[in-house]
Amino acid sequence: MTKTAIITGASSGIGANAAGRLAAAGWDVAVVGRNPERTRAVAEEVGGTAFLADYDRLDDVRALAASLLDRYDGIDVLANNAGGLIHARGVSADGHERTLQHNHLAPFLLTNLLLPRLAEARIIGTASVANLFGSLRLDDLEWRRRPWQGGWRAYGTSKIATILFTQSLAQRGFEAYAFHPGYVATSFGVDSPLVRFANFVSGNRLGISAEQGATPLVHLATATETGVPSGTYFDGLKPFGRIDGSAKKPGVAEALWAESARLVSLT
Repeated sequence: MTKTAIITGASSGIGANAAGRLAAAGWDVAVVGRNPERTRAVAEEVGGTAFLADYDRLDDVRALAASLLDRYDGIDVLANNAGGLIHARGVSADGHERTLQHNHLAPFLLTNLLLPRLAEARIIGTASVANLFGSLRLDDLEWRRRPWQGGWRAYGTSKIATILFTQSLAQRGFEAYAFHPGYVATSFGVDSPLVRFANFVSGNRLGISAEQGATPLVHLATATETGVPSGTYFDGLKPFGRIDGSAKKPGVAEALWAESARLVSLT
């Protein structure tokens, strides 16, 4: 039986690479992206199906979920890979800080809306070692009270949220994992002066390839057994990666789930 994978952020980078590798292995791949031309081009190249959604609008996420539920009777893998670093603080169409919405609220909403198809699925979240310079504060998820600092701490905090969301899914009986792909030489952080400078001084040789970055995602999607408990965060292929202390406070994962559900109007 053909397996089905939904990969968000699949119009470029590690998402596109993972889509190609899974499709080559015989999977039916839903290629989810924001850019219509790139998303359709990747879907055509790998033989998958293109789905469009802009995570700046939660209504796009709701429409995406409805389309996926209509298209697929079963889902084997959901890879929440879309997101990134946003250099200048901004607000989404829904009134939320954009880093929080793109990296956490949108995948949180999509996953919850797809839960009727995910009972036997493996859910994978693209996190980051950058979680270590984040700081999760439930009283300031939107970064209204803290200095922005080029968005790096907000980005790291959103990856703490990815890890906690993974743990909460595991507590609810789903098979879920998060992973750090490594610093991948893609379009990540192209608006950040720090990233542009680092790329300049390295001659655009900073970071690993998209293929290397996609390897943990492909491994988690295809491995018969991961050998570790559901909810585990991987640093590359190595389980039990380091997690910021703000993610370890008692009750924080459940509190984040409740607040996230409130912010996306999910009952």
